[in-house]
Amino acid sequence: MRRECEPLDRRKKIYVAGHRGLVGSALVRRLEAAGFENMVTRTHEELDLTRQADVEAFFRQEKPDYVILAAAKVGGIHANDTYPADFIMKNLQIECNVIDASWQNRVEKLLFLGSSCIYPRECPQPIREEALLGGYLEKTNEAYALAKIAGLKMCAYYNRQYHTHYISVMPCNLYGINDNFSLENSHVLPALIRKFHEAKLAGAPSVTVWGSGTPLREFLNVDDLADACLYLLDHYDGDEFLNVGSGEEISILKLAGLVKRIVGYEGELVFDPTKPDGTPRKLTDISRILKTGWRPRIDLETGIRRTYQWYCENDEAGVDRKR
Repeated sequence: MRRECEPLDRRKKIYVAGHRGLVGSALVRRLEAAGFENMVTRTHEELDLTRQADVEAFFRQEKPDYVILAAAKVGGIHANDTYPADFIMKNLQIECNVIDASWQNRVEKLLFLGSSCIYPRECPQPIREEALLGGYLEKTNEAYALAKIAGLKMCAYYNRQYHTHYISVMPCNLYGINDNFSLENSHVLPALIRKFHEAKLAGAPSVTVWGSGTPLREFLNVDDLADACLYLLDHYDGDEFLNVGSGEEISILKLAGLVKRIVGYEGELVFDPTKPDGTPRKLTDISRILKTGWRPRIDLETGIRRTYQWYCENDEAGVDRKR
């Protein structure tokens, strides 16, 4: 298994697909700080990645040397469970178009962003990469998970057949600056921040949270993920995909209590057990990436405080931005 490689040339052209999203915007910040001089981005209005002809034309014109595929249709339990056809179709289209166009145009290195939801609902914890395809997926996000599995397998198969240098990372639950705080389609942590913030402003007596509060989740600040991605692009050229996480877990009950305290909400916290919990536990084994030399740096409370501060400063500008 190949592990070491030459660092990326900061003077070459790097395309970040999905640069306005949570992950993509963090990657842009990290790449700028690292001195990349020729970064290429496109908004969805400028380039629809689900349209094959448009993607192929873009790659022929721009000829990027490196590609980071952070573009995806994402959402929480409600969105995944309500729009499964959209989640599998749009994500498959994006992955097929970008990965194949990268090969057609001789991209030197590509990094594919997956998700820890690729793993079976019931599998040994912490979850090792070898658990992939070892059981049934969580039904509420099965469509998204299947698309992400296809993406990481595409990278592996292109490497095998065409000797490309495509690597894949599977992050745990992410949060941070530029997150999506919509109550309809956001993930649990930004949704909690918004719920408690609005309840505090309104003087509401209670805040209701979906589920029983018992599921355990692992969270990673998106700036740590961006740091991991650049580190791997510079130092890793292995055939195996890697989990990226904090290596720590917290129950939704304790998470809600932590967000409540950080926001300063003094009302009651209520759980609605009639709503779905999702996967009971999801902690990733990050020993594989730790062996490469990378370590997470931002603890959960510090990260939530930074995120809440950003949310407060940007609330009036609109927190329901479309991705």
